[in-house]
Amino acid sequence: MLFSLLAFTALVQALPNAGGGGSLVRFPCSQIVIDRIDPLVNPGQIPSPHIHQVIGGNAFNATIPSTDVSSLATCTTCSFAEDLSNYWTANMYFKARNGSYKRVPQIPNRGNTGETGGVTVYYTSSGAGKTTAFKPGFRMLVGDPMRREAGVNPSMKMQSCYRCYKGPNFKGDDLSPCADPTVDTEGFPNKMCSGIRTNLHFPTCWDGKNLDSPDHKSHIAYPTAGPASFHTDGGACPSTHPVKLPQLMLEIVWDTTQFNDKSLWPEDGSQPFVLSTGDPTGFSQHGDYVFGWKGDALQKAMDGACFGATCTGLKTQNMATANKCAVPKTVNENTEGWIDKLPGTGN
Repeated sequence: MLFSLLAFTALVQALPNAGGGGSLVRFPCSQIVIDRIDPLVNPGQIPSPHIHQVIGGNAFNATIPSTDVSSLATCTTCSFAEDLSNYWTANMYFKARNGSYKRVPQIPNRGNTGETGGVTVYYTSSGAGKTTAFKPGFRMLVGDPMRREAGVNPSMKMQSCYRCYKGPNFKGDDLSPCADPTVDTEGFPNKMCSGIRTNLHFPTCWDGKNLDSPDHKSHIAYPTAGPASFHTDGGACPSTHPVKLPQLMLEIVWDTTQFNDKSLWPEDGSQPFVLSTGDPTGFSQHGDYVFGWKGDALQKAMDGACFGATCTGLKTQNMATANKCAVPKTVNENTEGWIDKLPGTGN
């Protein structure tokens, strides 16, 4: 597992109202496609400006109707068979000294159960009846693909962060992602790592009315204390967004070890990684979400004091089955191996 079983158990027990039904659901989702389409920000546009890595249900396409996605998809790459949602983030590339690029592969977290690349998904609730699951048609965006400067208030937790592993086997990994500025950074680490982890925290407060908004952000908000760390309930919601949502967090582990060769790095020693947005800072990391859990499955999970990758009453599938779920690639372009420029950016 990502954390030791003892530490992970202690974390769940520390959840607010854990004795009254607080849940921390953590499960793997394999990659379903890497493609240059974005049904949330650039619906119908083929190709979209930059490439994404995508997980979840097979309803993913250049356009996803604003409806109950669980009725459109027939399979999912996630271990919870009833989660037909889609989640997608920017890809990471390595830019070599000669100017060529290579995609950095995602690798499963500890406790790999057969997932292929992909992302680890977390949902946290603060107790039965205290957290309202997302509704059919709900969608949202966290982060800004155009951001190139630090934006976090030092007194607030970060909505997204990177952590540089110090050695093999995820050394240096501990709890509270995006909460410790001594080990977490908003931008790319500026040193060689044995792997880089990205965490993205979505807002946990909703206006209670709109399933989406023109910027995909205005209908949601962070608690008044700022972005939550996934093992807390984040505090009170603002009066404009009074409905408490599950804390959704995405966690990506990038295998950077094949690039730990100084002869490939820039001559000045500057960090060589770049997001698929063309961003060499890392500040533009972002995550998109289209809700697609079947029926009341997510509400049951949030009310049911669930722990880890299983939950009483919810259907699971092994990753061999999940890995059979796929969608065809829409944009015919080379994204793998050494390439001369990033897809879409012209860099």
